[in-house]
Formats: sequence, C-alpha cells, structure tokens
Amino acid sequence: MKAVVILADGMADYPCTELGGKTPLEYAYTPLMDSLAAQGVVGLVRTIPEGLPPGSDVANLSVLGYDPRRYYTGRAPLEAASMGIELQQEDVAFRCNLVTLSEEGPFPAKVMLDYSAGELSTTEAQEAINAVQTRLGSEDIKFYAGISYRHLMVWRRGPTDTVLTPPHDITGRVIGDYLPRGPGEEVLRELMAASAGFLHALPVNRRRVAGGEKPANSIWFWGQGLRPELKPFKAEFGLAGSVVAAVDLIRGIGTIAGMRVPVVPGATGNIHTNYRAKARAALAELAGGQDFVFIHVEAPDEAGHQGDVEAKVKAIENVDAELLGEVLTGLKQDYPAWRLLLLPDHPTPLALRTHTAEPVPFFIADHRATADGQGSAFSEAAAKNTGIFIAEGWRLLPCFIKTGHTGLPATAPES
Repeated sequence: MKAVVILADGMADYPCTELGGKTPLEYAYTPLMDSLAAQGVVGLVRTIPEGLPPGSDVANLSVLGYDPRRYYTGRAPLEAASMGIELQQEDVAFRCNLVTLSEEGPFPAKVMLDYSAGELSTTEAQEAINAVQTRLGSEDIKFYAGISYRHLMVWRRGPTDTVLTPPHDITGRVIGDYLPRGPGEEVLRELMAASAGFLHALPVNRRRVAGGEKPANSIWFWGQGLRPELKPFKAEFGLAGSVVAAVDLIRGIGTIAGMRVPVVPGATGNIHTNYRAKARAALAELAGGQDFVFIHVEAPDEAGHQGDVEAKVKAIENVDAELLGEVLTGLKQDYPAWRLLLLPDHPTPLALRTHTAEPVPFFIADHRATADGQGSAFSEAAAKNTGIFIAEGWRLLPCFIKTGHTGLPATAPES
C-alpha cells in the first residue's frame, strides 16, 4: 500500500461575490478532485486546536499526525531545521520577512505595502539579508538567508513571548500598532527600523525600483520559538515517509520528523511553481522504496494573502490537473494498492487575506474507488453535508494510514 497526502495550502475559502457566491474551490474546474471525492469519502477536519494560532505551522503538524498542543513551539524553529541551522537550547529563532513598506514618514507611520517584497528572487534576497547580517548582526543575533522573502534571525537567549504580528495579516495598514510588544521589543524594533534606513539604497533595490518592482526595504520579525522535538515519523506510523515541498516550514517539519526531503527543481513556494515536478518527485520517492509521501503546495495560500481571486482559482485548477493528475496516473500505473488524502491546511479567505481557524474539507480515495461513493463534488459545503467531522486534526492521518476511511467517525459537523 502506497499512501499519498496532497495539501493545497490555504485552499479553503468563503463564498465570493466575484465568483457568483461560490468559493474558489467550488468555482474552479477540478474534475479529478470531484471524481475522487464522489468515489471516496468527504468530510471536515479541524486542524487548528482551540487557543493556537491559525498558521501553516500548527495546521501542517496536525495533518502530519502530530498533536500541536504537544509539539508546537513556533514557526521559525521548524524553518531553521530545513535550512540546516542548528539551534542550541537557549537559541530563539525568529521568522524574518523581507517586506515592502511605504517610504514616507517615521518608521511607525509606514504602511505595510507587501509582506513578500514582490516575491523577490532568492538571489536578490540573499544580497539584502547579507547586508542585514553585516550591518546588524552580532555575537548574539545572526541573520540567515532562506528562500525568496522568507528568512531567519536567531537570537541567543532571546525572548520567546514577545507579541509579534505576521506581516501578511496587516497588508495596507500602518505598522505602528503591530510593532513588537513585550520582552525584547526595543531590540526588535531597533533592528527593523535600522534595516529600513539602508535597505532601500542597496543596488538590488535600486534595480528593482528601476524595473517597476517593489523594493525589499525592511525586515519584519514574527513566528519565534525554541527548537522542537518530534517523534520520528517511521517510529510513529511504521512507514518510511518523504516530504515534497518548497517552503522551509514544511521541509523543516519533515526534517525534524526524520523524513526524506528531496529538492525539487522549479518548486518555488510561490504562486508560480512547478506542479508536475512536485508530482514526479513524489512518485520517484515511492519508486525508491518510500511508503508515504506528503506533497505541499503553497500557491493557493499565496493567492489568498494577495486577495487575488483569479490566481487562487487558477492555483486550485493547477493542483487538480497538473499535480493530482500526474500523481494519480502514476499510482494507477505502478501500484495495485494505493490510498490518497487531499485537503487544505486552513482557510485563507480572499476577503480577509489571512488565515482562519475553521474546519477544512478533505477527501480520501483509494484503488478500490468505485462509482458507489458519496456522489458529491469536492467543496467546503459538500464536506459539511456529509456528517463526517474530525474534531482533532492530528487523528486524521493515523486513521487514513491504518484504515483508510473505514474508521472515520460520522458525527454532526460544526455549524
């Protein structure tokens, strides 16, 4: 039995007036998702436990079978693992975005124009982060370049309980009310303001502005935490597993869980990514002897944060045609027994441009799929109507691995 999970980050949404009252998932042309859902089982799952932030870190831990209430320590330390940064016991890792702020006024009066600095390239970002490390780094504070706009700062003996705001939550807002508060706030604010004093003048940003692109003119901290410990995936579930993803957060979870984490050419972690390359990488992992592959696609989430309806619909259609299509063809061709789970990790509603904690739809299908299933297309509303609801998201994967959908509880979904 080969098992595959496809996670379309942030795919769930609210009905949109631009789409005639449909959600992007309902509106998108997804014949493969609809067919598999109709032949398998559809339900709702809560991936964000009450009291925890509705982030991809918490949600993906849940989907991979780890109870976030037990294992979650913050987003940045998971990304550190992917980047090969060895955190010591007293090290606190902070996510460090390169962002675009408005130019006018004192630092607190600036506006968050773009949480991703126009999705600048990794090469451009390295120039910016290297400059930040040279000018602002110290014996206790070090900056590390990641992918595109996603980077890290590690503060030895730094605070873990500073109140920090994800930059994608405040697009278009004045930043003053969202600057760091609590332990370490003065240091963090000074670093952010200091970066805005020189980043705009770097050659990389002069080139970007001259080309009509947004400059990476400030850093922004959030998602701090200490090094986590996860029980190895194989020891927990009895399967040799792999993670196929572009973003360091998901790759970091796989790394800490002792899973294989291949590098996929053309996988960007942005709206424009190589869906087929991810599918081929996943199939190669199975062909190489792995029992389980978790495939993560960031594109729907990025479109949600940008409030781009057309891009979100297109991303969902690409997941269906290019990713799911390629994976399904390979499974049917090469394996007599297979099982597939597809779901988002959390909603990223276009109207809000940030994450929410509502339950998300999922479907499970396998090699025994027939036309005798539930007969419903795959959508948020269809999932709610089935009566299947998993209240603790981390329990879904063990059930999927061990019993498929036969062990899923039939309970009334939440209103």
